[in-house]
Amino acid sequence: MCFIGLSARTGHVLFPSTPITPPKKKKLTNMETTRQQKIARLIQKELSDIFQRQTQATHGVLVSVSAVRVSPDLSIARGYLSIFPSERAHEILDNINANTRQVRYELGTRVRHQLRIIPELKFFIDDSLDYLDHIDSLLNEGTHKPQPDDTTPSHA
Repeated sequence: MCFIGLSARTGHVLFPSTPITPPKKKKLTNMETTRQQKIARLIQKELSDIFQRQTQATHGVLVSVSAVRVSPDLSIARGYLSIFPSERAHEILDNINANTRQVRYELGTRVRHQLRIIPELKFFIDDSLDYLDHIDSLLNEGTHKPQPDDTTPSHA
C-alpha cells in the first residue's frame, strides 16, 4: 500500500520509502502451556486415586484415567477414561457423568491448596486400546491369508 500526499507544514509531496505492512500475527499452536500440563498431571493423579477407591467395592471393574486435557483458561478439564470391561464402558461412563458433582467435590477437597478454582469435569471413553486391538487383529488377519500356489499360471 502506498500513500501519496502533501505535507501540511511544508507542502512537499510525501512518498513512503517502504510499503506499510500490517503487524505479523503470532502462529496459533495446539501446544499446552507448562501450567496446563502441571494442572492436567495433578488432576489425572487425583482422579485416578478417586476412581480406584470407588471401584474397589465393585469387583471386576477397573477405571483408569489415561489422559487429562485442560482448557487454556483452566476452567474445563476433559478426562479420558479407560474402562475394563469394555462391554460395560458406556454404562460406567454414564454413571460417572451422573456423579460428576461428587467427583468434582472430592477432587476439590484434595487439591484445594494447589488450585484456586476447580475446573468443570467432562469425561470421555478412551478407546485407543480397543482401536489398537482392532488394528492388530486386522494385521494378523492379513498375514494369515493363504498364499497363492506357484504352479498356477499368472496372467500378466
